[in-house]
Amino acid sequence: MTDPQPRPLSQMAPEELVALRDRQRSAHGDLVAEGLSLDVTRGKPSAAQLDLSDALLRLPSSTRDRSGTDVRNYGGLQGLAELREIFAELLGVQPDQLAAGGNSSLTMMRDCLVDLLLFGGVDSPRPWSQEESLTFVCPVPGYDRHFALLEELGIGMVTVPMTPDGPDAEAVAALVKDDPSIKGMWIVPTYANPTGSVCTQEVAARLAAMETAAPDFKIFWDNAYAVHHLTEDEAKSADILSLAAAAGNPHRPLTFASTSKITYAGAGVAFLGCSTDQVAWYLAHLGKGSIGPDKVNQLRHVELFGDAAGVRAHMARHREIIAPKFAEVDRVLSERLGGYEVASWNSPAGGYFVSLDVLPGTASRVVALAKEAGLALTPAGASFPYGQDPEDTNIRLAPTMPPVEEVTAAMETVATCVLLAAAEQLTKEN
Repeated sequence: MTDPQPRPLSQMAPEELVALRDRQRSAHGDLVAEGLSLDVTRGKPSAAQLDLSDALLRLPSSTRDRSGTDVRNYGGLQGLAELREIFAELLGVQPDQLAAGGNSSLTMMRDCLVDLLLFGGVDSPRPWSQEESLTFVCPVPGYDRHFALLEELGIGMVTVPMTPDGPDAEAVAALVKDDPSIKGMWIVPTYANPTGSVCTQEVAARLAAMETAAPDFKIFWDNAYAVHHLTEDEAKSADILSLAAAAGNPHRPLTFASTSKITYAGAGVAFLGCSTDQVAWYLAHLGKGSIGPDKVNQLRHVELFGDAAGVRAHMARHREIIAPKFAEVDRVLSERLGGYEVASWNSPAGGYFVSLDVLPGTASRVVALAKEAGLALTPAGASFPYGQDPEDTNIRLAPTMPPVEEVTAAMETVATCVLLAAAEQLTKEN
């Protein structure tokens, strides 16, 4: 439904606000009665996207890599050279700076953090667990699984704003300059989760070169969406490894990526990119608990893609499937909420999410109203450490998995709940 003559709620007379509130309550009641069952909580690929990679089920056609090694056997801890060459080109690193592993880059992130805690890094004076306290800088809104991982390991978190150009680099630099307990930071540099921000070369250069009190400060560079473009204007990830090396901090970045949203989410390949010394550090610790990754799966990915151009062509087919869903999010929210000045949202050029900001103090109410109407939203505050959004304003939307018609219904529901929560707040009724 579209309300008559939308205009800023702040300009409405009390009786107009009450009328708007009552219309939205009626619309919300209709949604509850309809018995919807919709879910836009997690950034999962749809079945149609997974179908694009079904050739994997018939691959590999050989049991040997190009060197003649039998991929069914033990060994090859760094991963197949031919696969690393394909993704080194896509990620802007050298093949010897890359390790290819199992299906989860998040597992690689956890392994690196645990190794740093237990053993320290190649540039650490001591294991991180021997420090009095540990803190990571977390750009917000950000990725909830990053924050949950730190929380589980007992690593503290301090926030900085995420801007359209990446993290507020000057805010980060001010924090790390004099505090040796700040050992690292998170960043999703390309099409960030959930804001869609792209870290510029200038911001990346500042992060790579900034003075840090901790000699072994790390940038956990989670390049999860490096090739996940929604338009033909494809953003290029900043070359953080070269920038850090040029600044005299070659071991600062630890970069991560995976094929989880390229091929099969549960059966892909993950990558760690860093200095060659750090690759050796990672593999030395990994080798105590593994004799090698699933090279059969790695070979089937090599055969599926052939080269980096094959990956790009594959991702263009993903774009054809999901770009209309993001367009539908923007269309419905614009039609339903435009003019009321109660919400703002991004129109990302890539990635998997839309970041919706509602009136401060209403995000939790919006999520609760949506649940009553049969729509599951990511909990308000999920994009902040400890699940606490100090303004209670941000909601992450994930439109990739449902079909377009369900995206439409979900966004109509979101719009009704946003307007109702705003009108309730402004009329002091809940």
